[in-house]
Amino acid sequence: MNNTINPAAGEFTYAKANINKTFIKAPIESVWSTLVATDKSLPFFFGSICQTTNGLKKGANFRMVHPNKKIAMVVGEVLEFDPPRCYAHTFQMTNIDEPPCKVTYSLVEKDGGTEFTLTIENAIEGGKLYKEMVGAQSFIASNLKAMAETGKPAFTGKMVGVLSPIFGMLAKKHQRIEHWPLE
Repeated sequence: MNNTINPAAGEFTYAKANINKTFIKAPIESVWSTLVATDKSLPFFFGSICQTTNGLKKGANFRMVHPNKKIAMVVGEVLEFDPPRCYAHTFQMTNIDEPPCKVTYSLVEKDGGTEFTLTIENAIEGGKLYKEMVGAQSFIASNLKAMAETGKPAFTGKMVGVLSPIFGMLAKKHQRIEHWPLE
């Protein structure tokens, strides 16, 4: 793939893949079920709730909504869904006017637990989305780890939960859920 694209034509240079690995002291099935839950607020995804029309599966559209269920924070399409090993999707933040990137979550059984790998690809080099995603990798990993190991988020995930109502008030009008249908 040619990573340098013509900026004059509204195209970009893509950043190299960014990879974060974390060891989680929990069985792979527990980590997987925590990662792909669609029925509750997920502290490791900044308190958002994953919504789909017919569940997570390859080709399905999804959106991550604020706990108030009025704001779509992220939208995407599932590219790969191979329980309990791999979940990949496009990722577009509704507050950033940039094309989506690709996010892949990989799980591998290791002695006494699971290796969790979070990979970000195809984001614009130096773009806001890339910066947000790279900055969020350790937050996501540490809070998924805490949830899978203890059933509770890390301190940072608890703080996001406390601040969530403020984040909801700061959302832009174009982030309202009616602007981001699943179909």
